[in-house]
Amino acid sequence: MEQFSPFLCGHRHRRVTIVDLTSQGLVGSLSPYVGNLTFLRGLSLSNNTFQGEIPVELGNLFRLQILNLTNNNFEGEIPASLSRCSNLTYLDVGKNKLVGKFPKELTSLPKLTFLAIHKNNLTGGISPFIGNLTSLKSFSAAGNSFGGSIPDTLGQLKKLTKLGLGGNQLSGMIPPSIYNLSFLNLFSVSFNQLHGSLPPSFGFMFPNLQFLQLNDNQFTGTLPLSISNFSKIENFQAEYNNFNGKITINFGRLQNLKDIALSDNNFGSGEPDDLAFIGSFANWSNLETLSMEVNQFRGVIPESVGNLSKNLFFFTLGANQIYGTIPSTIGNLVNLDELGMDGNQFTGTIPTSIGNLPKMKLLTFEMNHLSGKIPDSIGNLSLLIELFLGGNRLEGTVPSRLANCKKLLWLDLHQNNLSGNIPKELLKVSSLSISLNLARNRLSGSLPTEIGNLKNLIELDISENRLSGEIPSSLGSCTSLENLYMQENSFQGSIPLSLESLRVTNGGAFANASAISIVGNQRLCGGISELQLPSCITKKSKHKMRISHILAITAASVLVGAALLSFFTIYLFKKQRTAQSTVPVLKESFLKVSYEKLLKATDGFSSANLIGFGSFGSVYRGILVQDREFVVAIKVLNLQNRVAIKSFRAECETLRNIRHRNLVRIITSCSSVDFQGDDFKALVYEFMPNGSLERWLHASLETNNGQNEQQRLNLLQRINIAIDVACALDYLHHQCQTLIIHCDLKPSNILLDREMVAHIGDFGLAKFFPELTNPNQSSSIGVRGTIGYVAPEYGLGSEISTYGDVYSYGILLLEMITGKRPTENMFEDEHNLHNFARTALPDRVMEIVDPVLLDNEEEETRATTIQVNNRCKIVECLISMVNIGVACSTESPQGRMSISNILHELHLVKNKLLKDELRTRTLRRLLDNNGSEHGMFSSGQDELCFPLVIRGQYELRFPFLMLEKWVGNH
Repeated sequence: MEQFSPFLCGHRHRRVTIVDLTSQGLVGSLSPYVGNLTFLRGLSLSNNTFQGEIPVELGNLFRLQILNLTNNNFEGEIPASLSRCSNLTYLDVGKNKLVGKFPKELTSLPKLTFLAIHKNNLTGGISPFIGNLTSLKSFSAAGNSFGGSIPDTLGQLKKLTKLGLGGNQLSGMIPPSIYNLSFLNLFSVSFNQLHGSLPPSFGFMFPNLQFLQLNDNQFTGTLPLSISNFSKIENFQAEYNNFNGKITINFGRLQNLKDIALSDNNFGSGEPDDLAFIGSFANWSNLETLSMEVNQFRGVIPESVGNLSKNLFFFTLGANQIYGTIPSTIGNLVNLDELGMDGNQFTGTIPTSIGNLPKMKLLTFEMNHLSGKIPDSIGNLSLLIELFLGGNRLEGTVPSRLANCKKLLWLDLHQNNLSGNIPKELLKVSSLSISLNLARNRLSGSLPTEIGNLKNLIELDISENRLSGEIPSSLGSCTSLENLYMQENSFQGSIPLSLESLRVTNGGAFANASAISIVGNQRLCGGISELQLPSCITKKSKHKMRISHILAITAASVLVGAALLSFFTIYLFKKQRTAQSTVPVLKESFLKVSYEKLLKATDGFSSANLIGFGSFGSVYRGILVQDREFVVAIKVLNLQNRVAIKSFRAECETLRNIRHRNLVRIITSCSSVDFQGDDFKALVYEFMPNGSLERWLHASLETNNGQNEQQRLNLLQRINIAIDVACALDYLHHQCQTLIIHCDLKPSNILLDREMVAHIGDFGLAKFFPELTNPNQSSSIGVRGTIGYVAPEYGLGSEISTYGDVYSYGILLLEMITGKRPTENMFEDEHNLHNFARTALPDRVMEIVDPVLLDNEEEETRATTIQVNNRCKIVECLISMVNIGVACSTESPQGRMSISNILHELHLVKNKLLKDELRTRTLRRLLDNNGSEHGMFSSGQDELCFPLVIRGQYELRFPFLMLEKWVGNH
């Protein structure tokens, strides 16, 4: 075999003319003596690890035609001396760490046809003098920080076939001169802040166009009908913009089109035939991806969807307003590996034909109105990785045939009407590693011991079911668990000691010792060394007990059994005697406390224990001593205020019978006299260690003790709190035996427990109406509230209704996102928090959000080694949250969003964030198991300026295959 030589010499002389050291694993700096090779015509050092500055001596190589330094670690500026290399035709310094401006001197190179400066840290705008490079055919400048606008002079590059300007913080509009570049076959301006609309004749301007990337900008208007003239186009990306209107383009003429992305816009007219254009895709042989999620499409999916290309592998319609049934013809698309129809209004059943898609990897029908059983045919999808069916009305049992999906990483069936046992077969699918979510169903029986097979599972949620029996000790084998939710079931017995084997992770927040506190958790083990926790000991074998230990345990068991038998006998006897007794304002089973006990619990109502106060009274932290010590919150009523008496009665009446995980739990009350003989009334609540939402939102305004930085909420925490509060309102308005209206919803009345779960408190103004069956009926009973949060109709004398709580909730949500109180000085006259947020939608939302959210995001981005375009998801979620807040706080009560729709939309927002987070976490695990990133995972551009768009839907489907496809072809 002939050995490859990195050097080539001339035929007439022994002088080096070509040096090709591509991908040789070279390190260190590039010697300036390379400038002495004056006969050099080609120098390629790409794909190495050179560092330091590019030697200015390269300017001495006046015969040089090709210079390729891409994919190294070169620093400093691009040397202006390269302008002396007057024969240069190919210059590639992309994928380095170069800074500064592009040298004006290089725009005088007369023969330059290929210029690539992408993926550096260049600034100072795209030089308008590049328009002087009239021989240029390919210009790749993506992935820098140029800023400014696209120079009009680029329209002078009449020979240009490839123009890549993505990811440069560019603003303004596309200059009209660009539309004169008729030879373009690649045009990419993605990931900028460009705006404006496309001209009607857009489709006639680039007859050779194959790749068009407009995604992730702020373009508006409709898609021109002339786009149907792009007869050679293969890739059309318009997602993450503000395009709107009905799509009437005849895509049938674009037979070469493989990938079309229209998601995250405002497409749709509200007419029932919004999706008719899908029929124009019929019988294509090339179409591979069709992305249409997060728009305003209405209507039904036509049966002709089954006639789409058999090569289609990616099809998403999620987060629209599509209704009707899912066509059974969807089963004809046999090469689909991702199908997304979540967040719509689909009814009917899941078609059994879904089992005809053998290559399916990700399937989501969540957050619809689907009913019936989960078809057994889903078990045919042996390659399935993620399955989302939550938030529907599915019934029947969890199919045991799901166990055939041996590659399943994520299964979400939450919030349905599923019943029966958890199939043991399902828990033998050891691949389950991201999440198993069966919450909010009607599942019964015990948690099978087979749960221990899921050793790599990160999240398990079986909460709000009817599960019973003991928690299996095998749960301790799930050593990768980070999130475990089992609340609101009927489990009994003790927590297994085997759960001691669950360790403190080394990743996530636990990688930074200064960001967490584990005070008081002496029995934790593992974690990073800075936490100074003992090592976790893994038990590799079972040790035999001594006979003396066995005898001691046996004797103890007999004694405990006898004691329990005696206890239950006495308990049943007492229960029969008291079954018919009447109940005062609070049930007799509630703890009884005296004034003396409360005085002692609060150290004489010491100011050191004061945690809040208002017009109706003061709240103290106290330690009650009963059978044991426990911390409580004690609200002492100010009886000089007459309304306080009514408040006391209202809270007792409201909290007497209602129970919900998002309502503050009342422990007891005290109605007595103090030591001076004056009346004394107090309410004793469950203590909320994390205080009020008010404190977390506005900590910097209220504290100066150096703890402000810790008392901040990230976006996911705020979404969780918003969901918690909405769940509590839904319970009060729709699920209680009597309708309850809170009347005073505001951040200071939202309390957070140790796990940051939100609870609504202070029912002093609450009204409840046993005679009302319709939650939208109203009552003329007077209402009070807090300025800024009170619905405007109450100020006009309108009657109380659930709409008032929804208004308060909307203002609360906007305060959580903007960080601004509705009573701030900036809000005067007609300028209020609602209008402040409404006028920012959608383009200026990032200007009004709480700066803390932006700081958190930037910090997370700096700490992330794999760029997955999280910022786009953050912006999208923030816009959705502001939309919800605005829709809840409209002036017209009937125009406000319903609580059920609020919960639906919030779950969509949360799921979007969580999916990206969990997918990314798993992707990182895959990378950890397979070596380094190899420099492949990036939101930047490849050699010809293509953005490697690795959003959530791509990361798990083919983290390596997708990249090979892009890099290999381009």
